[in-house]
Amino acid sequence: MTAPLIRRTYQISRTIYWNREYRLPYAGRHPIGYQPTIARTEVEMNSLAAQPAPASAAAAPRIEKGTTQFRRACWALFAAGFASFALLYCVQPMMPAFSAAFALNAAQSSLALSISTIALAMGLLLTGPLSDAIGRKPVMVTALCAAALLTLLSPLVPGWHAFLLLRALLGLVLSGQVAVAMSYLSEEIDPRHLGLAMGLYISGNSLGGMGGRLIGGVLLDFFSWQAALAALGLLALLAALTFWRLLPDSRHFQATPLSFANLAHGLRLHFSDQGLPWLFLEAFLLVGSFVALFNYMSFRLLEPPYGLSMSLVGLLSVVYLSGTYSSTQAGALADRLGRHWVFWPSILLMLGGVLLTLCAPLGLVLAGMLLFAFGFFAAHSLASSWVGRRALQARGQASSLYLFSFYAGSSVAGTAGGFFWQHGGWTGVGLFIAALLGLALIVALRLSRLPPKQALA
Repeated sequence: MTAPLIRRTYQISRTIYWNREYRLPYAGRHPIGYQPTIARTEVEMNSLAAQPAPASAAAAPRIEKGTTQFRRACWALFAAGFASFALLYCVQPMMPAFSAAFALNAAQSSLALSISTIALAMGLLLTGPLSDAIGRKPVMVTALCAAALLTLLSPLVPGWHAFLLLRALLGLVLSGQVAVAMSYLSEEIDPRHLGLAMGLYISGNSLGGMGGRLIGGVLLDFFSWQAALAALGLLALLAALTFWRLLPDSRHFQATPLSFANLAHGLRLHFSDQGLPWLFLEAFLLVGSFVALFNYMSFRLLEPPYGLSMSLVGLLSVVYLSGTYSSTQAGALADRLGRHWVFWPSILLMLGGVLLTLCAPLGLVLAGMLLFAFGFFAAHSLASSWVGRRALQARGQASSLYLFSFYAGSSVAGTAGGFFWQHGGWTGVGLFIAALLGLALIVALRLSRLPPKQALA
C-alpha cells in the first residue's frame, strides 16, 4: 500500500509543479517554445475538449484576387483541368487510326471517347457526394493520379475491347476531379472573383483539350497511337504532382455525411430550383454539339477535297486557344454585367460558327471552328459558375448533376453524330448541331429572365 501511495503523491505534486510552470513561466527557465510533456488530469482534458474551435478558423476569409492563395489555386486547377481534358479528348484525332487498326466504322471508333464520357457521367453521381463527405482535395489528387496511370497502361492492352475497358475506367476516375473542382472554387473563392477563377479553370480545360488533340495527332503521324498515349500519360502524372503541391487546403469545406437521405434531399433541393434544371439541360446540349463537331471534323478534313495529314488535323486544335481567352474574359465580364447578359450571346456565336463550317472553303471552315470554340468555352464557363452560385447546399452534388448532364451529352450526341455523318455527310452533322444549339439558345433566353440569387456567404 505504501509504494502506490508514494507514487500517486509524486504524480500529483509533479502535475501541480508543471501547472505552476505553465501559468507563471520564468524568463530564461526553458528554451523558447519549450513545452514539457506531462499527463494532464482528466478534468483538464475534458475542459480542453469542450472548448469551441477558434473563431478565426470559422470566419476564415475567402480567397481574393491578387493574393498568393488565389494564384496557387488557379494554377493548380488550371493544371488539373489541362490534364483531365487532355486525357479525355486525346483520342479524337486518333479515331481514324482506330478505324484502320481495328476495322471499325466512324461511329464505332467514336466509342473510344463516348465510353469514357458516359463512365465519367455515371461516376459523377457518386464522386460529388463523396467529396461532400470526405473533402475536396483528397478526391481530386487520387483521381488525377489514377487517370494518369490508366493512360500509361492503355497502350499495352491486346485488343479493342480491352482498350475500351481502360477508357471506361479512365472516365470513372476522372469524375473525381471534374466534379469536385467546381465545388472547391465555389466554396473557397470570394464570390466577387468566382467568375474569373472559374474562367481560368475552364481555360485549362480548353488548353488541355487542345494539347491532347495536338500532341496525339502529331505523335500519331510520326510514331503510333500507343506512343501518343504513353506521352500524354507521363504529362498528366506531372500535372497531378503539380496540382497536389500547389492547391491550398479547403478552409470552408463542411462535411456532409454520405447517406441516401442526404442524396435524396439534395436532389429535391436542386430540381426544385428555378434555374438549376435548365442549366443541367444546357450542359447536355452545349457539350453534345461541341463533341459532335470535333469528333467528325477529323473524318471530313482527312477526306477529299481537303486531304489533310493527321498532324495538320491535330494542329487545327489550336482553335481551342480562342476558348482559353473567351472563358476567362466571359467570366470577368459576367462578374461586372451579370451572367444573363453574356450567356446567350455566347451560344449565338456557337451557332454562327457551325453554320460557317457548312461552307466548302477551308478558310471559312477554320473560321467557323474558331468562332464555335470561342462561344462554347465562354458559355461553359458561365454555366459552371452559375451552378455554383445557385446551389446553396450540397454543392458537390449540384456540380455532379451539371457535369453528369455535360458528359451524358458528350456520349449521346457524340455517338449520334456518327449516324448523321454516315447518312448525310458533314451537312447532316452540321444541321444536327445547329438543332441542338437552337434549343440551347431558347433555354438560355429563359434563364436570362430569372431573378438573381443572393451571393453565397
